[in-house]
Amino acid sequence: MAVVFKRTEGLTDAPFHYCPGCTHGIVHRLIAEALEELDVLGDAIGVAPVGCAVFAYNYFNCDMQQAAHGRAPAVATGIKRARPQSIVFTYQGDGDLAAIGTGEIVHAAARRENITVIFINNATYGMTGGQLAPTSLVGQITQTSPYGRKVELQGYPIRVSEMLATLEGAAFIKRCSVDSIKNINDAKASIKKAFRYQMDEMGFSMVEILSTCPTNWGLSPVESMEWLRENMIPHYPLGVFKDIEKGGGV
Repeated sequence: MAVVFKRTEGLTDAPFHYCPGCTHGIVHRLIAEALEELDVLGDAIGVAPVGCAVFAYNYFNCDMQQAAHGRAPAVATGIKRARPQSIVFTYQGDGDLAAIGTGEIVHAAARRENITVIFINNATYGMTGGQLAPTSLVGQITQTSPYGRKVELQGYPIRVSEMLATLEGAAFIKRCSVDSIKNINDAKASIKKAFRYQMDEMGFSMVEILSTCPTNWGLSPVESMEWLRENMIPHYPLGVFKDIEKGGGV
């Protein structure tokens, strides 16, 4: 009998700890499939800092390294420079990458570090209770903005992909989503492309993925998908922001 679907070798048998409706699990599978299909699983090293994905080393069937909060790009830089033959990636949330880790991610891209970053943007601090994140939307209610994010108090949300795309060391920057089959397929293709750019030593690559957080948003899984489409995508438009192979962004 022909096999039409099977578990990727890129994941272990450990069950995910994520909340119902959270899309971290989808992204984990996409990364694992991409590494397996590119035949680099045995050469891959992932770096996960503090956040919802702090236990990623239990799930990915490749070497993993833990990093301090926000410092995954620095750790990945050290690993890649020591082991240039390895495929090195970080897996970071917005409360990590866009807050305490802002300096790390900006300078890793500016230095043209040949690493791949998977950036999960769910507009909140997921693991620590749902506080306001750098990516929380204007008017968004969180544990630390009970009346909604106000520009005069908390400023504007940070569009990380647009910011990093301005840096010369960035080779590939794209924002995706995993709210539909079409977008999931696009996210996987984008992750594979980012890894291929690293394999070809083209420089820094990052795929930002819009994700849900039903628990901290106070919504059902279905409602969370709708909220993402209606609120996040308009503010964080999907698409390519930098692609040196195509001569720039869109």
